[in-house]
Amino acid sequence: MARARFTPAVKTIILIPFFVVVLNFGDAVFSLQISQLDFNKTFIFPDSGGGGGTAGNTHHTTMFLPLFLSPPRINHYSSSYDVSVQQSRRHLQSRRPNARMSLHDDLLLNGYYTTRLWIGTPPQEFALIVDTGSTVTYVPCSTCEQCGKHQDPRFQPELSTSYQSLKCNIECKCDSEREHCIYDRQYAEMSSSSGILGEDIVSFGNLSELSPQRAVFGCENMETGDLYSQHADGIMGLGRGDLSIVDQLVGKGVISDSFSLCYGGMDVGGGAMVLGGISPPADMVYARSDPERSPYYNIELKEIHVAGKALRLERQVFDRKHGTVLDSGTTYAYLPEEAFKAFKAAIMKEVPSLKQVQGPDPNYKDTCFSGAGSDASQLSKTFPAVEMVFGNGQKLSLTPENYLFRHSKVRGAYCLGIFQNGKDPTTLLGGIIVRNTLVTYDREHEKIGFWKTNCSHLWERLHISNAPPPLPSELNNTNSTSNVSPATAPADQPLYNGEFRAGLVTFYMSLSVNISDLKPHIPELAQNMAKELDVNASQVHLLNFTSKGNDSLIRWAIYPAGSADFMSNATAVDIISRLAENRVHLPDTYGNYKFFEWNIEPPQRRTWWLQNYFVIFVAFLVIIVLGLAASGAWIMWRRQQSLVAYKPVDAAVPEQELQPL
Repeated sequence: MARARFTPAVKTIILIPFFVVVLNFGDAVFSLQISQLDFNKTFIFPDSGGGGGTAGNTHHTTMFLPLFLSPPRINHYSSSYDVSVQQSRRHLQSRRPNARMSLHDDLLLNGYYTTRLWIGTPPQEFALIVDTGSTVTYVPCSTCEQCGKHQDPRFQPELSTSYQSLKCNIECKCDSEREHCIYDRQYAEMSSSSGILGEDIVSFGNLSELSPQRAVFGCENMETGDLYSQHADGIMGLGRGDLSIVDQLVGKGVISDSFSLCYGGMDVGGGAMVLGGISPPADMVYARSDPERSPYYNIELKEIHVAGKALRLERQVFDRKHGTVLDSGTTYAYLPEEAFKAFKAAIMKEVPSLKQVQGPDPNYKDTCFSGAGSDASQLSKTFPAVEMVFGNGQKLSLTPENYLFRHSKVRGAYCLGIFQNGKDPTTLLGGIIVRNTLVTYDREHEKIGFWKTNCSHLWERLHISNAPPPLPSELNNTNSTSNVSPATAPADQPLYNGEFRAGLVTFYMSLSVNISDLKPHIPELAQNMAKELDVNASQVHLLNFTSKGNDSLIRWAIYPAGSADFMSNATAVDIISRLAENRVHLPDTYGNYKFFEWNIEPPQRRTWWLQNYFVIFVAFLVIIVLGLAASGAWIMWRRQQSLVAYKPVDAAVPEQELQPL
């Protein structure tokens, strides 16, 4: 997974010539920066191209991993893994549930996307990097002697009543005492991860139809380098392999052999993910993915068009060596030398009015343009459309956000997010290519589908209900989240749809801070809450607060934006999900905090006076103005009358006859 060069830990896809003898698990594991073979041998080739890469000033390399397909076999790592991959990989007849999950973070700012996974009984929450190039899922363990400080607390197997470590057997690599199965990964930038393999109940969040399942994962005992310093907790492997979370669920027969990812657009981030099948949109574009060629996800790319014109290239340019590989964990895209030069020239030809500027990092010769404006939604008016043509003749249209990234130092400037893959003829398509694109990895039918859409509103666009699934009895269904204790299970909260209108969202928040100390910081706290819930600060209202000893209890309300009477159901559900999934992270100055008793309430019924308060106010104001004007006019008239009646003292006045008494 190659992350943005502006962030620390990054994984780059690795392609190694096909000559490797495989030991132990029978497949190469691809994770974060480099592929780790079971005999711990890696090959790194220097990249002579300009642009694309990893962290700030590190040497830019293009790395390669082994491409081969391990024969499917029955998994011996888990007693519950009783259906062979070979038996269940094809011809899945009945409609199976899927696990719908949210994606977080931003591809270019963080270098990766994460999803939330709950492990154990009671469940403990983790933020894991989603990676189609990795075949193992792992999290830091409480016994870890050298693990960094990550987003969530470490996994505590001693607190999970359903955890079991995998005992040493002939199918796994064992520790020195021949007691436990272990994994050991070495990565490119002097980083590594190692630990034992265990099995526990894994759950997928409150949007998931799929009930919690037992799965094998790695419990880290040591990590170094970028893995040590990254914010995310670990890796969620979505590649092909016995330890892949997808293969395990497919092998159990609980999901169909498919999964989907939808990355958010420029300046938006986030997105959605589905483990299992979905009903594909009618206009989804497909490309064949041949598992015999590679254990990683490849597609048949034939041509690239810029502004409607095909690049003049040899016919097989995108099919050389390892072909075209699609990897969710790689940040940018990398083309063979001749393809990159042709693409760059075609783009520059279409934007002659833009000025070329130096890239954000002087260590790379990025191709950047200024003068396009800061509004990313208007980039299509300046930059050309790009199309990828697949082997079946279908085309995937790319907007500028699919091949550009925003310049971090020059306002209104953008740089090409497509680079030359050194002298290697392999084509590598990273996450930037599929921003705001639903990508369905249909492994059962050996094809990958693409559908341009707004990933922030994927469920609405797919017409998928957000109704909550039944909560498994073995999970803790406490309706609260905390930043200091293991996260509770995804709560069985009402996720409204249909004709219901969400008027406001209310919830309680307890803090281990004295109310007198907290009062001066309430406005700042409201600002932080708004940022974490992705709403405007004006929507966050404090309803009331109480204190008990050194603790405080606050009741919050999130109102619709502006003068609206209600918010969209999607917005209300998103707020509830952030609270339920423990995705509200506040500064440490607020101490320990917990959210509970959240609720979506209908719009408040307003009286005729409230509904027409503006008209009434205007009418009242007009009456006051007219009254003041009339009073002023009357006063002026009276003054004029008094001036007319005035006579000097020496003026002649006719005598008046005295009236009789």
